Amino acid sequence: MIPVGSKALSLDEVYRILFGQETLELEEAALQQVQENFSFLQKFSAKKLIYGINTGFGPMAQYRIPEADTLQLQYNLIRSHSSGAGKCMPPLLTKGLMIARLSSFMQAHSGVHPDVVKLLRDLINKNVYPCVFEHGGVGASGDLVQLAHLALVLIGEGEVWYEDKMQPTAEVFARLGLRPMKVHIREGLAVINGTSAMTGVGLVNLIEAKKLLGWSCILSAMINEIVEAFDDHLSYELNVVKKHEGQNRVAAVMRDVLKDSKMVRHRPDHLYKELEEEIFKDKVQEYYSLRCVPQILGPVYDTLVHAEKVVVHELNSVSDNPVVDHHHQNVFHGGNFHGDYISLEMDKLKIAITKLSMLSERQLNYLLNEKLNHKFPPFMNLGKLGFNFGMQGVQFTATSTVAENQTLSFPMYVHSIPNNNDNQDIVSMGCNAALMANKVIENTFEVLAIQVMTMLQAVDYLNCQDRLSSFSQRIYREVRAIFPKFIEDSPRYKDLQKIKEYLVQQVPVSV
Repeated sequence: MIPVGSKALSLDEVYRILFGQETLELEEAALQQVQENFSFLQKFSAKKLIYGINTGFGPMAQYRIPEADTLQLQYNLIRSHSSGAGKCMPPLLTKGLMIARLSSFMQAHSGVHPDVVKLLRDLINKNVYPCVFEHGGVGASGDLVQLAHLALVLIGEGEVWYEDKMQPTAEVFARLGLRPMKVHIREGLAVINGTSAMTGVGLVNLIEAKKLLGWSCILSAMINEIVEAFDDHLSYELNVVKKHEGQNRVAAVMRDVLKDSKMVRHRPDHLYKELEEEIFKDKVQEYYSLRCVPQILGPVYDTLVHAEKVVVHELNSVSDNPVVDHHHQNVFHGGNFHGDYISLEMDKLKIAITKLSMLSERQLNYLLNEKLNHKFPPFMNLGKLGFNFGMQGVQFTATSTVAENQTLSFPMYVHSIPNNNDNQDIVSMGCNAALMANKVIENTFEVLAIQVMTMLQAVDYLNCQDRLSSFSQRIYREVRAIFPKFIEDSPRYKDLQKIKEYLVQQVPVSV
């Protein structure tokens, strides 16, 4: 059970909640602070004009709301902003959103009643996920539309994903004995005013992107191994003179994968001696997609390190407006709900992962083009040339998917469109950025799956299993258990899905 309250949540703890079925508990001391924060706001707000309590919202804030209507105002806000469109976000992303919103509330600066955080905890622990639509928020007053759908469920309305199907919230609450959230002061605005949707999706993106980086290091090492590349471009001595942490980390991981390989070549054994040839059959240096992997994936590593720092900071921050500060006995109005921090990091992340997918596609093309590798049959065809097609069909899928990634990598961060009667005159589009990054990540798992298929066929063509490193042999055996060697043509789409699932589920190396 993971405590939420006194200390910051880490990405590892979020991973264990999302994937390890760990449950959450609310620390009593932090819960007491939530109660004190609520009680302060209850007293402080009497006879004062405070945004979102006794005023309208956004550009309508100049209208005072009579005391008799203030609670209904919160319900009106939730219902009116439950206006999302498109698909419901997958439960995993919605769970990330809920964790992020709960973490923000437990900082005790939102003025919510403790019942709100208890209900959120129960929904997370019982695997009840609101239907939160992908399209809606612009990430400026926070993820208003996405979080409104969370709020709609908290008041017992809308739909939830529970036990693998979409069901009316009221029915699921009744079955589980859950009581809907009751508005006391500003719970409506507090739930929808924040960056928790983009942050929750960003947390999932980070976890999955780190898996992709690990796999790309492994597959890049294995292709160097299979084609019997020289090992000096991965050496400590070459990489250490370039001062970037990511480059040196990637090179070290690749060296570790290949440490007992019998296939990679040591340059002094082959070229650092007197040679008589005028033209060398072997390339003196490999193509860039093999030789420059540390320099290409190093920036991806550095990008993910910085993105983790920013997203985890946001996870443990207060992203409300106004901020209720019972310690200083005041309510501060500002813009903590603005999502630029997450938006920029998600744009950087998707660009980095797109580059990773481009590297994979180039390595794939090298294996499939016999004019480049001078080692394998065209399209890694283990059957009859001209009659069979090998990996020709799946290469189209990899190429088109990488092209989609490249288009999706246009940054949302600089794509502000003023709205809300120009009250929100510059916005972050943070949730869009996070969801597009999520799509790029999903696409890239597919591209890497095609690369894995091709590399295993290459190993069997060379019959070099026993010469591979022990690490590479393990990957070979595990994937061959779900994807047998093939010679004759048959549909490959189910194999592709199996290998993609394997890549998503396995974490063979931490970069």
